[in-house]
Amino acid sequence: MRGVTIRDVAARAGVSPATASRVLSGHPATSVLSRERVEQAVAELGFRPNAQARSLRSTRTSTIGLLISDVRNPFFADLAHAAEQQALELGLITLLANANESVEQQNRYLDVLLAQRVDGLILVPQGGDNANVEMLASSGLPAVFVDRVIDDIDLPSVTADNSSGMGEAVQHLATLGHRRIGYISGPRSASTGRERFAAFQAATLDCGLERDPELVVFGDFQAGSGAAGARQLLELTNAPTALIAADGLMTMGAVRVCQELGIRIGEDLSLVGYDDIDAFAIMRPALTLIAQDADEMGRTAVRLLHEVIAGQRPEPVVLPTRLMVRKSTGPAKTGVNR
Repeated sequence: MRGVTIRDVAARAGVSPATASRVLSGHPATSVLSRERVEQAVAELGFRPNAQARSLRSTRTSTIGLLISDVRNPFFADLAHAAEQQALELGLITLLANANESVEQQNRYLDVLLAQRVDGLILVPQGGDNANVEMLASSGLPAVFVDRVIDDIDLPSVTADNSSGMGEAVQHLATLGHRRIGYISGPRSASTGRERFAAFQAATLDCGLERDPELVVFGDFQAGSGAAGARQLLELTNAPTALIAADGLMTMGAVRVCQELGIRIGEDLSLVGYDDIDAFAIMRPALTLIAQDADEMGRTAVRLLHEVIAGQRPEPVVLPTRLMVRKSTGPAKTGVNR
């Protein structure tokens, strides 16, 4: 007859094997209810964990977890590469996970990374239901937010100053004579979505531009919503003469729709994208964009995490953004048949 396994304990307790493993190894990232259920299941089944394996799990692993929002997004790919290289320089191996802009997928990977006994975790939080992230923050595991934050969860962070670049972009378009600027926003559940939208609103107010609610559509930081948002804005009776997209993938979607509609970017319509993605520089016309430093953000996040692992409490880091003017923006043109 086979012995009782940790999977048997997890099934009896109604938790995942990873959660059962964390409870049995003394990991702090577990809820009181989970611990009680697992301990009861252990008693009922007479489970005896392998002492040698438990001892091995209690040692440092020299690994860190990096949970990004979307592996398909070139900005996060660049951030992850920089973080991995910085971690290697510090003698750490990086385990990469992809949330796919989904709270549910984020939480699944959080469970897996904690079960792997990583020494620390760098996280791009998805917003929405924050229960799992709150548990992580209270667990004592070294952790750092990167790119996004959750306002009421106190963790060290490295983010971008979303107001500086957005302010430059709106001022640039206003100087070119644009009065109606369409904005394809990220989701309000993400801190970057909220901050960039607030920065856009503040900048249009400062420049005395029209603030028609029809000029703003909300997307999800993915190309499909960028395309849908651009189409909705460009099909308005009083269509905007310029568009700003709030991230790289939504910018790609907006470019695709302009091509489908036969709209000449930089002539019929000015377009400002987001993130300094290599492809944007070689497009024709090359895209004017709001740039943030993905490489520095990734490296800084690892350095902050290394300090937290060493018992320090680093201050938040906010990196600047800036406008890079290229050929996709020009003087406002009205009366274009769309």
